[in-house]
Amino acid sequence: MALQCGIVGLPNVGKSTLFNCLSNAKAQAANFPFCTIEPNVGVITVPDERLNKLAELVHPQRIVPTTVEIVDIAGLVKGASKGEGLGNKFLANIRETDAILHVLRCFDDDNVTHVDGRVDPVRDKEIIDAELQLKDLETIDARINKVEKQAKTGGDKDAKIAFEVYSKIREALLRGQSARTVTFDTKDEQKIAHDLFLLTDKPVLYVCNVDEKSVVTGNKYVDAVREAVKDENAEILVVAAKIESEIAEFDSYEERQLFLNEIGLEESGMNRLIKSAYKLLNLQTFFTAGPQEVRAWTFHKGWKAPQCAGVIHSDFEKGFIRAEVIKYEDYITYGSEAAVKEAGKMYVEGKDYVVQDGDIMHFRFNV
Repeated sequence: MALQCGIVGLPNVGKSTLFNCLSNAKAQAANFPFCTIEPNVGVITVPDERLNKLAELVHPQRIVPTTVEIVDIAGLVKGASKGEGLGNKFLANIRETDAILHVLRCFDDDNVTHVDGRVDPVRDKEIIDAELQLKDLETIDARINKVEKQAKTGGDKDAKIAFEVYSKIREALLRGQSARTVTFDTKDEQKIAHDLFLLTDKPVLYVCNVDEKSVVTGNKYVDAVREAVKDENAEILVVAAKIESEIAEFDSYEERQLFLNEIGLEESGMNRLIKSAYKLLNLQTFFTAGPQEVRAWTFHKGWKAPQCAGVIHSDFEKGFIRAEVIKYEDYITYGSEAAVKEAGKMYVEGKDYVVQDGDIMHFRFNV
């Protein structure tokens, strides 16, 4: 399931530094590989403590984590929507991603020049927002031109609904608001809006890159960002790229944890960033556990058992009979599959079962 999060931001905000830290994330935890499939695309393991705990009980031949793709997108400048700088490439790269990690500079440093002269993360956010909104406005105007006549003069019910959806989004964009801030009441309206694939409709995580002193408490810049995005249906993550670079240089897990403890953090910013990216994509994890392997599998939140079976192999979905389900907490409590069965904690579920994050699954099928 090759879903991508794109890292965006103005030049010199720490965007590429964070991407490079992700590339060194293999040094931060066991079974934490990184590979580059293009110069700016990395496949990164999603850290999940549950996978290791299951492996400690099962003792499999191998452990297979789940992954997410992170894309380092070229820096944006004003006028990108009109093709300025690398604007066209920037916008095309964002369109191909499923979610956005928007890096904002929230630190002062006279040695790192800001592209606009002074540090102002809210202004930086608004620059990128404006460029994406302008591009979305082009898309909306083109759609409105296609359906407006049918919606107003004809009896086409679908055209009328589409026109209303497009108009509502257009009004928001003209107010300087992103498409993700617009809500719709019916599933038909939601589908029409989703099928536009607008740049500003993608889920976004604002990554506030702070100085070392502010990594735990935040600072005035983080506070300003939090206030600016409070109505956006977006999340904020505070990291310090400089600290992450230092963490990557430690050779052992113990050294890294000691360093993190000294600065008041339980885990590295990169771990938190990857987990947040995974959540941003609306993804969850189920497990399979046996002597050959303990493996994490990615699925979309809300998927039913047959769909999740299809993640393993399409034949599993086609010939789905039932799913045998063990809750993660029960597996850890009883210590083995046999003990779980004996305690009556293995559940047999049918086609309508909505798989939950952390479920240990065994699918029965017949093709």
